[in-house]
Amino acid sequence: MPKLLLKFNAAVIKEIPIDKSAITVGRKPDNDIVIDNPAISGHHCKVVLKGDTHYVEDLESTNGTFVNEKRIMKAGLHHNDVIGLARHALVFIEDAPPPEAAPAAASADGDETMVLSAEKKAEMAAAAAKNSEGEAAKQGFLRVLKGAVGETEYELKGLSTYIGKSDRVQVQIKGSGLFGSAPEVAASIHRKPDGFVLSAVKNGYPVVNGASVSGQVPIKDGDIIECGGTTLQFFFK
Repeated sequence: MPKLLLKFNAAVIKEIPIDKSAITVGRKPDNDIVIDNPAISGHHCKVVLKGDTHYVEDLESTNGTFVNEKRIMKAGLHHNDVIGLARHALVFIEDAPPPEAAPAAASADGDETMVLSAEKKAEMAAAAAKNSEGEAAKQGFLRVLKGAVGETEYELKGLSTYIGKSDRVQVQIKGSGLFGSAPEVAASIHRKPDGFVLSAVKNGYPVVNGASVSGQVPIKDGDIIECGGTTLQFFFK
């Protein structure tokens, strides 16, 4: 089965099997792949199967969809093609790639990503925190109980919050733990319509209430999350 690798900068965040004829990508939670980035449109692009070929189609996004750094409206996908979406990327992996596929040529593009104001970003985050009845949903937080690197408390403002040792994630960790040195991105926490879930980017590395996590698990008020030498507590305010 072909798949997509969702990457943030150089780190692979998630692996998504292409198990249906169309997969949508965008900022809104009704997409198959949700990317919490204000430069991503609500419904940004989609990957569709037509005949024996997968295509990526731009959905009239504000900042455009790129394949191997070239802006496209629609393009066929080949093994290892990179779909560029702001700081994120989707790498297309064929089920049975050709043995000696030639690398796709990259071309420079002069289009620049629109820089959104802090007010606009806050507005988007606030909209994501509303439930279907228009009332404010519970706001999630992480409290550092052990091994603080930056702040001692983090508000989970967006749809996704990343945890790792990279200086580009929202919650930094330290220490090695049982599985070697801390990864650039160890885990992520995602806001869903019915609550929050923790997703293991490095399977088995994050521990929730004493149990190693592979895949996704729901998290509840008071749950303890361990990543390497850092211990966090999830709670609501």
